[in-house]
Amino acid sequence: MIASVFGGLRRPWTTVCVGLLTSVVAQAASAADCPGHPDAIGTSRTIVVDPRAHPIIGTMQYGKTLPLEDHEVVLTFDDGPLPKYSNQILDILAAHCAKATFFLVGSQAHANPEGVRKVRDAGHTVATHTQNHPTGMDRLPLDRSRQEIEQGIASVTAALADGTAPAPFLRIPGLRTNDGIEEFARSKGLQVWSADFPADDWRNVSAARVYELAIKRLEAKGKGILLLHDIQARTVTALPRILHELKVRGYRIVHVVPATPERPATPTEPQQWQLHPPSETVAVSRWPKVPKFASAGPAALPVPALSHLDWHTSDLGARVPRGRGVPLPPVAPWPRQTTLPPAGTLAALPVPTASLFKIPESARMTLLASSARRAATAQARSTEVSSAKLAGKSRRHGRVAVAQPPASAGETAQAPQSAAATAPKPAAQAKRNGRSVWVAGWKKR
Repeated sequence: MIASVFGGLRRPWTTVCVGLLTSVVAQAASAADCPGHPDAIGTSRTIVVDPRAHPIIGTMQYGKTLPLEDHEVVLTFDDGPLPKYSNQILDILAAHCAKATFFLVGSQAHANPEGVRKVRDAGHTVATHTQNHPTGMDRLPLDRSRQEIEQGIASVTAALADGTAPAPFLRIPGLRTNDGIEEFARSKGLQVWSADFPADDWRNVSAARVYELAIKRLEAKGKGILLLHDIQARTVTALPRILHELKVRGYRIVHVVPATPERPATPTEPQQWQLHPPSETVAVSRWPKVPKFASAGPAALPVPALSHLDWHTSDLGARVPRGRGVPLPPVAPWPRQTTLPPAGTLAALPVPTASLFKIPESARMTLLASSARRAATAQARSTEVSSAKLAGKSRRHGRVAVAQPPASAGETAQAPQSAAATAPKPAAQAKRNGRSVWVAGWKKR
């Protein structure tokens, strides 16, 4: 009966119901599996992922991350195993009953195979981090990058010594990856892990700063993959405080394992692999996205005939004479709604009456008075011009008379005495007195 009921439900509802049931059971189990540690955060649930279905994850580099719910955290540790610090990290996680994923370096695994087996025996996920941890792997030749990946897997497999291989999870050192590396990992069935937020514990910072960055960045994201390192003393100091604060703030630890034929992947929906999927309450998210549109082929339109054109534009080939003005845009060649009069019909206009051309008497007198005033004004201007011309001739004649040279001694004797006494006297008198006088409009001393 129960099977028939669940079989009739749609897949999203089945996923939600199974997920809620798994979450409740996991939380109860985590509390019961950590006796003696009432403050332990535990592991809320385990999710199974298929690397081939999702070959790249982590929003620090990619658009997808693990299908986590709000306030869920995945712990990851890089660069081990290093006995001095890695063993302390394992003890802290055991005290909190928290599971994590360890990305181990091949050379470290070869030097400390017992540390690899401790990670496995504690129930954590064993993953790989290349053979020699090259800092600039994205600049290496692709053959060298492939060798680093394959040798790292081989070294960790040898350290496990039980015939099993590590999980097909790979993290590139420094997250310095490229398209060639990602394509090679995809061809090998590996899932490339980035992260959603780091704590910067590989830098020269204090343990308090590591704790502060981990909590601050997690609060900004709301959930995600935390990147830490199990070879740093500051991480050993900060980890207990981080786990305690996660529980206080209501966060839950999620463990990730790879899918196998005996252990299928956890059912998920595509939007769950986004860090912040669009809300179902937003109307635009409900519209289907159509990446491509099907086309039935180009539409064949009929070629317009000359008779379809308007009579105003029938002479389309005529050349328009050039001018200085801006040419008008051509009339559209498509038909317009124009009504033409019937052939042989002439436009009949009314004949104007004689009253239209009759000028009133008052207007006629006004016109005559205006003409008389204009004639008088023109006559006055003509008289003024004539007077000005005569005055100009008189002044020029006076200047010429003054500018004539003095007469000889004989001519002076014959001239009248009055003229001899009056003409040179002003100039001579002015010269004797040393004053300047005006003679015929010219200043003379």
